[in-house]
Amino acid sequence: MQTSPEETAPPAGDSNETLVLMARADLSALPEEDVATLRHLARSGLGANTLRAFASDLAYLEAWARAATGGPLPWPASPALALKFIAHHLYDPAAKALDAAHGMPELVAAALRASGALRAEGPHAVATVRRRMSLWAVMHRRRGFDSPFESQAVREGLRLAAKASLRPRQRKSARAVTRDVLDRLLATCAEGTLVDLRDAALLLVAFASGGRRRSEVAQLRVEDVIEEPDVPADPADPTSRRLPCVAIRLLRTKTDAAEDDARALLIGRPVTALKLWMARAQIAKGPVFRAIDRWQGVSPKPLSPQAVNMIVKRRCALAGLDPKLFSAHGLRSGFLTEAARQGVPLPEAMAQSRHRSLTQAARYYNDAERQLGKAARLAT
Repeated sequence: MQTSPEETAPPAGDSNETLVLMARADLSALPEEDVATLRHLARSGLGANTLRAFASDLAYLEAWARAATGGPLPWPASPALALKFIAHHLYDPAAKALDAAHGMPELVAAALRASGALRAEGPHAVATVRRRMSLWAVMHRRRGFDSPFESQAVREGLRLAAKASLRPRQRKSARAVTRDVLDRLLATCAEGTLVDLRDAALLLVAFASGGRRRSEVAQLRVEDVIEEPDVPADPADPTSRRLPCVAIRLLRTKTDAAEDDARALLIGRPVTALKLWMARAQIAKGPVFRAIDRWQGVSPKPLSPQAVNMIVKRRCALAGLDPKLFSAHGLRSGFLTEAARQGVPLPEAMAQSRHRSLTQAARYYNDAERQLGKAARLAT
């Protein structure tokens, strides 16, 4: 009997309070005052993913302070400690190779690795350091202290360190889930079990709706699936065969205005797969994508965003692909990459994917054009 390992992941809860408390490993390392602050933020309606990041970042700051200074994170922190944090995380790897004292000392790194707080090699991403320092500043203000990060020395130190750090920007998914990859993943769902039907529908809906974020996929509800009239398979030929069509109402994200009513259209195969899953799982209301237990029982609760990611990785492994190279975000980047390959105009693709940044979306088009163009083939 086929089961799915993502059922072991914590389900998406009904409140942000529950979601914060799920980060037990992070919260156990924090002073009670910080835990109380996180619970207050949970009750104020801060997003679940943001809360998880807050708990994780606070736990890292606490672990770093103990490894670097031998004591807990002080309140208030001094500008000197802020500069030490910058120096330990943003540095020139070439200089580090010549001088072991440059960057994070090995004893500090070893202590952080032993506690499980440090997993990256080399300098951290500039965005990660800025995010953690921003949270550190917020916690200062919540405790009634002046932030050390407003000083000119810290600001200039961060600017120079970010310039010196040569760590390349990492994509959220090393490989894009383009149409050819998607077809390989769908081929692993051919047995037709409930898990297969769910995963096929999830992959098709996430990809075809513009590469939806895993949080949007996890929180899709039956009430957000809106029937639309059938459409012709060939837009230029109204007499061509008809295809089923639905619109899905999307979650409002941090880039959307409050009045936005964002929708994405699904046509053809994704609609068929979605309706088949919902019919077989007898889902008439509530969450669309749910956990399935070993007895093929369908949970009333939605999958968590982490479970969506695990489904993608599991299907990659079954398809003979390296799961380390793919993540749920690969469906988002894959949609735009595939749109570029097939000559879909960028504005049309962005309307479906809901990308707001033209620069970010155009990057996938530029990558596709370079792969298909002559410039990179001059030496072949």
